Amino acid sequence: MSDAPAPTIPFSGLTRLDHVGIACRDLDASIEFYRRTYGFEVEHEEVNEEQGVREAMLRINGTDDGGATYLQLLEPTRPDSPVAKFLDRNGEGVHHIAFGTSDVADSAATVGARDVRVLDREPRHGTLGSRIVFLHPKDCGGVLTELVQSAG
Repeated sequence: MSDAPAPTIPFSGLTRLDHVGIACRDLDASIEFYRRTYGFEVEHEEVNEEQGVREAMLRINGTDDGGATYLQLLEPTRPDSPVAKFLDRNGEGVHHIAFGTSDVADSAATVGARDVRVLDREPRHGTLGSRIVFLHPKDCGGVLTELVQSAG
């Protein structure tokens, strides 16, 4: 790690906890659990072929910046996807956390300058038309971390 001083204030490019990604083997059963237990409803479902997942976004609440906080449930669609490999190693559970930002490229560059490896050279397509990058878990206390710029 570098000898760069820690920021004296929170990193201002991050605006909210966007979502917590949860790996699951059966998306429909997981949706039903969160609906029955907490009353969360699905706001959006999609298949992301690039990442090899079928996913559902369950809205928790709105935020001051016009975004929202979600639970993202992730079911692999193929055995070679990162989520399938995670499930094989760890079983069901928290896969990653994601922070919202108004400029994902700028936030990634700022975090990258703090000796955190950014896994995506360029932002890529995420849920609901968002732009995303991932940060290396070994540089983030063992937590796979995603930065998310909402669409629009």
